Amino acid sequence: MNQPGPSPLMAGDPQLTVAQARAAIAAALHPITDTEVVPLLQALGRALAVDVISPIDVPAHDNSAMDGYAFAGRDLHGTETTRLRVVGTVLAGAGSVAAIGPQECLRIMTGAVMPPGLDTVVPQELCQRETGAEGDWVSLAPFVLRAGENRRERGEDLKQGHPALRAGRILRSADLGLMASLGMVQATVFRRLRVALFSTGDELCAPGEPLAPGCIYDSNRTSLMAALTRLGCEVLDLGLVPDQPAALRATLNEAVSRADVVLTSGGVSVGDADFTRDLLAELGEVAFWKVAMRPGRPFAFGPLRRPDGAGGPVWLFALPGNPVAALVTFYAFAREALQQLGGAQVEPMPTLRARSVDAIRKRPGRTEFQRGVLRQDPDGQWSVRLTGAQGAGVLRSMSEANALVVLGHDQGSVAAGEPVEVWLFDGLT
Repeated sequence: MNQPGPSPLMAGDPQLTVAQARAAIAAALHPITDTEVVPLLQALGRALAVDVISPIDVPAHDNSAMDGYAFAGRDLHGTETTRLRVVGTVLAGAGSVAAIGPQECLRIMTGAVMPPGLDTVVPQELCQRETGAEGDWVSLAPFVLRAGENRRERGEDLKQGHPALRAGRILRSADLGLMASLGMVQATVFRRLRVALFSTGDELCAPGEPLAPGCIYDSNRTSLMAALTRLGCEVLDLGLVPDQPAALRATLNEAVSRADVVLTSGGVSVGDADFTRDLLAELGEVAFWKVAMRPGRPFAFGPLRRPDGAGGPVWLFALPGNPVAALVTFYAFAREALQQLGGAQVEPMPTLRARSVDAIRKRPGRTEFQRGVLRQDPDGQWSVRLTGAQGAGVLRSMSEANALVVLGHDQGSVAAGEPVEVWLFDGLT
């Protein structure tokens, strides 16, 4: 990775809008360049590193788009019934056949090569077949077909030498099928982004352990690990870190020596037990932002130096400790940044407009993310209702929701029935 350029938002302790924070992050980052070649089925969800250029025409020959009868379009009788003698059959995968004469046709199957001189296929359901002393015939009424119909031309889908897929694309099932249709068995992709993940706080216990008095189970690491896995990242789980300078220093040193990105939750607010600021000032140029948003106001971002000084920076995303705030800030800031760092074309949040079932109180001057349940009403329109309590620690509200209601920075209160912007959870990776 290249060294980041200077940014006016990377210093100090500014109050930023969500849009400003997103823009500052995007401007600072440079994608990784390391690639690897993997078997096609292992490329699912990976970012393509080079353009895929088609080595062949697709389809490789003119062929029939359906089962029917192939003939020369010039044999159509405009306003009269067209009658054609059936002189043979062409099967998919068979070789070429000899040319046929005027007013003759061939029974042909979907995908079969169009014989020379033939350019039209009549679907079998649009014609009548009869058998007589002179052989088999088909007839079709006038105006049911135009010359050239139901023929797929060579290279119609993709021409040899043209790009089939562009670098940066996150490969999906259909993309792998497309590459297989070109005869490919491997894909050149960017290596997986390595993300070191840990949670901080003396009050945290790991799930499965006895819950000590005054403590809570750490849910952030599990939620964030799942979100990182869906993004295709290689996750380095560094566990729970107590609020002790020595422990935090050791964990950060391990993280920057092994990863491209460090993702933490907790320890980014101002408090007596938060040692993060002083330590990060020694390791890099991390900026602590107060983002005008709810939930998730405290957030830290910036480059950390590797211990050996080699390579580019390791990027820190320090998220709030409250479970909902951690996930919301991940979706708002880290998700697209990780796609960018991993060499992928950034895929914006899947967004739609929906009618709010509830009246929502809000003051202008910050972006708010409310948890909601989106559904399609009987009239075909989309509506969204809130899940209830919207506190930053109510993780159940995120579990019950299938979307985030996003109320913009300058937006005020919303009356029931008014449209709102919605981010879809099912589209978030």
